[in-house]
Amino acid sequence: MYIPTYDDVLAAHERIKPHIRRTPVLRSHYLNELTGADLYFKCESLQEPGAFKVRGASNAVFGLDEAQAKAGVATHSSGNHASCLSYAAMLRGIPCNVVMPRTAPQAKKDTVRRYGGKITECEPSTSSREATFAQVQAATGGDFVHPYNDPRVISGQATCSKEMIEDLGELDAVIAPIGGGGMVSGCCLTLSNIAPNTLIYAAEPEQADDAYRSFKAGHIIADDAPETIADGLKVPLKDLTWHFVSSHVTDILTASEQEIVDAMKITWKQLRIVMEPSSAVPLATILKNRATFAGKRVGVIITGGNVDLDTLPWQKS
Repeated sequence: MYIPTYDDVLAAHERIKPHIRRTPVLRSHYLNELTGADLYFKCESLQEPGAFKVRGASNAVFGLDEAQAKAGVATHSSGNHASCLSYAAMLRGIPCNVVMPRTAPQAKKDTVRRYGGKITECEPSTSSREATFAQVQAATGGDFVHPYNDPRVISGQATCSKEMIEDLGELDAVIAPIGGGGMVSGCCLTLSNIAPNTLIYAAEPEQADDAYRSFKAGHIIADDAPETIADGLKVPLKDLTWHFVSSHVTDILTASEQEIVDAMKITWKQLRIVMEPSSAVPLATILKNRATFAGKRVGVIITGGNVDLDTLPWQKS
């Protein structure tokens, strides 16, 4: 297992600069008063494909040599990594095959297809996803770009917190959502090197809390098919992301489904940006654990904004 270094992050940032946006950081007087903290929201939802995962995907795609690139890339994803890998592959002009749960939001499927990705659907479980993907990769021969357990992907995601520290200086804490752990691992990689005093928190839904239970147990606990509105956080940790999480994360905090929805609504109203449920989990946990963050300068990563506007979680069916 290759563990990426900060040199890999620096190389990744140079490689992907032409293909990503340096996203803005927003503040809200209302949210600062509400939480008692000084919050800085890094808006990765404003990336062209709508999510931070364009960083890792672009690093993987544009790091392929010409011979590798001819066969294209392939992955499995609940949505955002599929969209971002399809986008990066489109920019390079190579094929992209993705396996997605049949229950993935329609907005995310539409985005994948808009960027030229070819979708094969699977059942909404980790086992079905991985089994279906094995068949697709065998048929296509594309380079496997794992959604998070890939050194190239983690190095790319690490550029997000690098930009935060460059723009804001050292923070007291950074918090990001955790599913498989790609973004949190990237935060660990960057912050342990350039801002070692910054505490790293991960935020997770109570109904998909395998990372929380893993963190407390000291080993990976994987759920096969958790149910939560935060569809981007249903996947388990893997060996590479576990290395970073177990070594550098201060704590993993959880939020209920209603707390996630409430935080999503507050952020839509106060920051006036579109964000998906997974992205609302950090604020939900800050609101739930105000004493932990009170009086501190806290970076909050809004990871994505790909939502189906016809099925928002607060709409009645």
